[in-house]
Amino acid sequence: MPTTRETALTTTAPARDQLRLLDVQALDTRLAQLAHRRATLPERAAVTERQERYASLRDEVVRARTVATDVGREVAKAEQEVELVRSRATRNQQRLDSGAVSAKDATALVAELESLARRQAVLEDVELEVMERQEQAQAALAGLETLLADVESEMAEAVTARDAAIASVDADVESVTADRERTAGTVDAALLEIYEQARRDFRGLGAAPLRARRCEGCRMELNNVEIGRIRAAPEDAVLRCEECDRILVRTPESGL
Repeated sequence: MPTTRETALTTTAPARDQLRLLDVQALDTRLAQLAHRRATLPERAAVTERQERYASLRDEVVRARTVATDVGREVAKAEQEVELVRSRATRNQQRLDSGAVSAKDATALVAELESLARRQAVLEDVELEVMERQEQAQAALAGLETLLADVESEMAEAVTARDAAIASVDADVESVTADRERTAGTVDAALLEIYEQARRDFRGLGAAPLRARRCEGCRMELNNVEIGRIRAAPEDAVLRCEECDRILVRTPESGL
């Protein structure tokens, strides 16, 4: 069975079809560029950056809410402890004011009231400190929630911009694809089949022009023996580059 290279060397196609094959290659190259552009749009990176920022801030908000909740419990506990002391002091004062207690009990009540007053002062200091921390925690949480909302808005705008950019590229792809189909339809079927195989083998570049004795596929200058072979080949012969094995298309710029 002949190899792909041998098949190409024995295949013929009108010179005009070979030239049109370069147009097909140019359109395929454009489609590859558009695919790369679509995958690497800066708008995609902008969305990713904001998504990562949003996720990070969301975690910070969760932690800040936890802190605010914990401090809130501390405040409630401190308030409860102060209220308990105040209630006991109020009851003792009421008993003392009633005059219905003995001198001994009155002395004990006065001592306990003094103790309760000292305890209340300590607890109120603790309560004040915890309330200050609660205020700070709530302010920090509010700031993070505002920032999170801002980033969420930016993320939505970035998504809109990304989708618009993708739509623009897709429109170009659709247009170029239509041009490619029309152009490929004018190329000899056997030649197009060889080209498609070469394009698969050589990373999307299956055909290249011979320009000034150089293959534009591998950018190598052909030696005199190869140039002589090309000059001797019939106009409709499908040639391959000796260096890169791509289809080599003769053009008015080939310098033959």
